[in-house]
Amino acid sequence: MSLYVIVGAGATGSATARLLADSGEQVRLITRRGSGPVHPRIDRVAADATDTARLVGLADGARVLFNCAMPPYDRWPAEFPPLAAALLATAERTGAGYVMLGNTYGYGPVDGPVTDDLPMAPTSEKGRVRAKMWLDARAAHDAGQVRVTEVRANDYLGAGAYSPFTLMVGAQVLAGSPAAYPGDLDAPHSWSYTGDVARTLVAAARRDEAWGRAWHVPSVSEVSVGELAARLAEASGAPAPQLRRMTVRELQDIGRTDPVMAEFPEMLYLYDRPNILDASATTKTLDITPTSLDEVLAEMAAEHARSPSRS
Repeated sequence: MSLYVIVGAGATGSATARLLADSGEQVRLITRRGSGPVHPRIDRVAADATDTARLVGLADGARVLFNCAMPPYDRWPAEFPPLAAALLATAERTGAGYVMLGNTYGYGPVDGPVTDDLPMAPTSEKGRVRAKMWLDARAAHDAGQVRVTEVRANDYLGAGAYSPFTLMVGAQVLAGSPAAYPGDLDAPHSWSYTGDVARTLVAAARRDEAWGRAWHVPSVSEVSVGELAARLAEASGAPAPQLRRMTVRELQDIGRTDPVMAEFPEMLYLYDRPNILDASATTKTLDITPTSLDEVLAEMAAEHARSPSRS
């Protein structure tokens, strides 16, 4: 039994903690409030992960340190750099392998399938934040100071998942309410299931050949937003979706009072064209295949049915 330390208990961090604990490993899950799943092999700790000295103490003896933390979307430029620096320094000082949960923002706009060997070419502020996190970690890896890898996901699906689709479409479809989405409703799009992200993180942490590069999470599907909404409604027994495309002006108007929504306009290039993630290397080398879309949608429908607002 090895010790694995995870920072962040969102949907993916929690799924990763449960996966490791269920396989017999000891897990230390660190959040500001000590939150996370209850499990006999999960030690939940309340700590500030930007406190490097505290984090080093908590990660002492760990085989792997996972960065699954996510500051509020509108505060990435201020809060992500010190968090990332503390985790990288902790991995260097403790000798733990460092597995980062990332996304595709650092690539910038891409025409055609997004492959994991593309250079960082961000065009957004959030993309520059994510790119620097990876480049700093990769530089430390290349210098022999730490073992690093990054697992990159696309928009999330699953119970508790947080993405433009779940925020602006999924919840509304499940409630039988009209929805608007700021992107092409018919463009094919890759979708990442939180459980598959967790499996990819764990596989990357356990394979020697995973270090020093990035891995894409295999997608549960490459359907459009419109088709995904229709299939979610069918899975949940909800009425057919009332879905339309939100204009940029509408999105900007919402952003005047909603700081999170105010961050979406610079990322619209991800949603106004086909957005397909090539994860063939992950499937071949890490042996990760995606969960079926039907299973993921059933999970989301079941979560909605259990929600207190439905009782």
